[in-house]
Amino acid sequence: MVERVQRLAGAAKKLPVPEGTWAIGAGLIVVGLSAYGFQILAAKRLTSNDYNALNDLWALVFVFSPGLFQPLEQEVGRAVAARRARGEGGGPVVKRAALLGAILALTVIVIAAIFESKIIEDVFDGRGILLIALFVGIAFYFVAFITRGTLSGNGRFGAYGLMHGSEGGVRIIACIALFAVGTTSVGPWGFALAAPPLIAVAISLRGQRGLMDPGPDAPYSELSGALAWLLLGSVLAQLLSYVSVFGVTWLASDSQKDLASHFITGLFVARVPLLLFQAVQAALLPKLAALASEGKHDDFRIGMRRLIGVVLVLCTTGVVAATLIGPWAGQKLFASKWSLHNRDMFLLTLAATAFIVALTLAQGLIALKAYKESAFGWIVGIVAFVVTVALGNDLILRNELGFLAGGLAAAVVMAAQLIPRMRRGGATLQDLVEVVEHEPLEI
Repeated sequence: MVERVQRLAGAAKKLPVPEGTWAIGAGLIVVGLSAYGFQILAAKRLTSNDYNALNDLWALVFVFSPGLFQPLEQEVGRAVAARRARGEGGGPVVKRAALLGAILALTVIVIAAIFESKIIEDVFDGRGILLIALFVGIAFYFVAFITRGTLSGNGRFGAYGLMHGSEGGVRIIACIALFAVGTTSVGPWGFALAAPPLIAVAISLRGQRGLMDPGPDAPYSELSGALAWLLLGSVLAQLLSYVSVFGVTWLASDSQKDLASHFITGLFVARVPLLLFQAVQAALLPKLAALASEGKHDDFRIGMRRLIGVVLVLCTTGVVAATLIGPWAGQKLFASKWSLHNRDMFLLTLAATAFIVALTLAQGLIALKAYKESAFGWIVGIVAFVVTVALGNDLILRNELGFLAGGLAAAVVMAAQLIPRMRRGGATLQDLVEVVEHEPLEI
C-alpha cells in the first residue's frame, strides 16, 4: 500500500498545477486544523452543557452558511470568469449575487428571530447569547462567500487561499486567548466561531484592485437557471453532515448531557478524512481540469484513476487508523469529554467516508444538470438518518448508525441516478471535474 501511495504521489507531481492551487489547499488545511483546535480548547474549558450548546451553534452555522452561500460563491466565480474571458466587467454579477445572498441571510435571521424563544430553549439550552452569535455568523459568512466568488472569478487565488488561512488563523488565536485567560462562559467561544470570516475578508482584500469593474447588466439567469435546486441540495448536504450533532444533543436526557458531548468529540475526530479530502480536491482536481482543457484525454483518464485510488487509500487508511488509535488519540485530546471505543470510531469514520462518496456522486449529478435528482438523494439520506435513529434506543449507537445509514442511502441513490446518465452521455469528463474542483466542504 505504501508503494501504491508513493506512485500516486509521484504521478500527481507530474501534472501541471494551475495558479493558486497550493495557496487554496494550504488555506483549507489551516482552516480545517483551526476547527480541531477550536474543539479541543473549548472542550477543555466548557461544561458538557455549554459545549453541547456551542456545537449546536457550530452545526447551524455550517449548515446554513455554506449551504446557502457556497452555491452563490461558485456561480459568481463562474460568471465573473466567463465575463473576464469576454473582456467584460464582473461588477454587476457580484452585486446581483450579493443582493440575493443578503435576502437569503436576512430571511434565515428573521425566521430565527420569530422563533427566538423556542430556539434559545430547545437548541441552545437557554443560552440566548448563542442566538446572537448565530446571526453574526450567518451575516459574516454571507460576506465571506460572496468575496470568495469574486476573488476566484477574477483569478485572485492567492487572496482566496489567504482568506481561508486567515479565517483559521484568527479563530485559533482567539481560542488560544480565551483558553489562556480561563474563559468558561460560552458566549465568547460562540463569537470566536462567528466573527473570523469578516476579519478574513478584510485581510484578503488588502491591496486588491479591479474586482468590481463595470460591465453589462446581470440578470439572475446569468448566475444559474436552477439556483433554487442547487441551494436546496447544498443545504441538505450540509445538514446530513451535521445532523447527528442535533440528534445526540436533542435526544439526550439531562443525565446524558456528558455522553452527548463525548459523541461530538468523537464525531470531529472521525471527520479527519473530510479534512484530508479537501486537500486532495484542492491539490489534484485543478490539475486534472488543466489536462482536460488541453485535450490530453488519455492523461486525464490516467490521472482520474489515480485520483480515485488516492481517495480510496485515504478513506481506507482513515477508517483503519480511527478504529485502532482513535480512542487513544481522543482520550489524549479531549480527556474528560471522551469515552468512545473502537466500534464507535469505526462506525463514525465509515459514515464520514460514505458521506464523502455521496458528496462526490452528487457533484457528478450537478455536472449533468440533474439538480433535482441530487437534492432527492440528500432527502433520502436525511430520511434514512431519521428512521434509523427513531428505531434505536442507545443514544450514541442510534446516532452513529443513523449517520452511516444516511451517508450510504444518499450514496446509493446518487449512484443509481448518475451511472445510467454517464452511460447515456450528456457531459464531458471536463464537466465532471470542473464542478468539483472548487467545491471544498466546510468543516
